[in-house]
Amino acid sequence: MDGKIRKDIQPGLTVDIVLKADQRTGKLTRGVVKDILTSSSHHPHGIKVRLIDGQVGRVKAIHT
Repeated sequence: MDGKIRKDIQPGLTVDIVLKADQRTGKLTRGVVKDILTSSSHHPHGIKVRLIDGQVGRVKAIHT
């Protein structure tokens, strides 16, 4: 899954996100979702989440 649909993402899932500072390079950061920050049901660049460690970014991949 690519992280563009909000209903696919729930707290506790392991995801890869792109941090704002890494948008140019596309470097991914893996972590566990704490909060979902995007309120719309879909976002073309990925749903924005906060990880348990406090980092915020857009979901690029969901690990099951």
